[in-house]
Amino acid sequence: MQILQVNDVAAGPQPAPVRPLLITGANGTLGRAFQRICAIRGIEAVALGRAELNITDPLSVERALVRYNPWAVVNTAGYVRVDDAEKDFERCYQENATGPTVLAAACAYRDIHFLTFSSDLVFDGNKSAAYVESDTPRPLNVYGNSKRLAEREVLARMPQALVVRTSAFFGPWDEYNFVYAALRAGLHKQPFEAADDVLISPTFVPDLVNVSLDLLIDEERGVWHLANQGAYTWSDLARLTADMASLDTSFVVPRAMQDFGLAAARPVYSVLGSKQGNLLPPAEDRLHGCVSEMITALKNAPEEHMAVAS
Repeated sequence: MQILQVNDVAAGPQPAPVRPLLITGANGTLGRAFQRICAIRGIEAVALGRAELNITDPLSVERALVRYNPWAVVNTAGYVRVDDAEKDFERCYQENATGPTVLAAACAYRDIHFLTFSSDLVFDGNKSAAYVESDTPRPLNVYGNSKRLAEREVLARMPQALVVRTSAFFGPWDEYNFVYAALRAGLHKQPFEAADDVLISPTFVPDLVNVSLDLLIDEERGVWHLANQGAYTWSDLARLTADMASLDTSFVVPRAMQDFGLAAARPVYSVLGSKQGNLLPPAEDRLHGCVSEMITALKNAPEEHMAVAS
């Protein structure tokens, strides 16, 4: 019988390193959520911010792909200020259209799976039933146009890419969403103005991330709509938030969207449905637990933070 020496074992076949999931936009709401859920699910992931990976620069993208050798790239980077985009359109198109296109081309060349995100704002709102994947996009603003261009260019360069349209984030892990803002106003008994003539689909971020990961792992492709079930005006959503927090809803002040004087036009109806089936549960099912977590966070916030938040 041959006796293996220590050196023989060390020199033997070694397991290949696990190829990670590469996440762009590490510091944004969606990027942070992907990092958190990958950790929960035991998915090896590397998240990079703009300083480490400029998605609009082909050389920067190439360096990142060579260094990390990911099995898939999830693009959560992009320009998110819808109203600012009306004047800052060059930067918006660079970050929302050029960047995803560069990533798609690089991923296609290296046979790496690719997921990027689009928006309900690719639609004009002239429909009275939920928009599905086959409906024709007709954006009303610069931001929506940048997302529509990204969809077209990404899928032209990489037909096997996954493009997820979504809408109106809410979630318990950061304060940069409508539900958090409404709850904060209610707890401080401050008036909260919200549009009552625009219908949207609220999307619970943890659901969005989990289902997007499932689709990516299953090698799905093309355009998918992911939003929680239900159609709400912004004022409906604020009142529902207040109800779930056992607050008097009188602090919610319904207003027409045009009264806000926003620079970018919005569709009056941008509810998302899907021909693929309802993959996310009703929004109300998720809102209750989310509101409870937000209340705890607000009550535990330092005084100086509460002063700023109010």
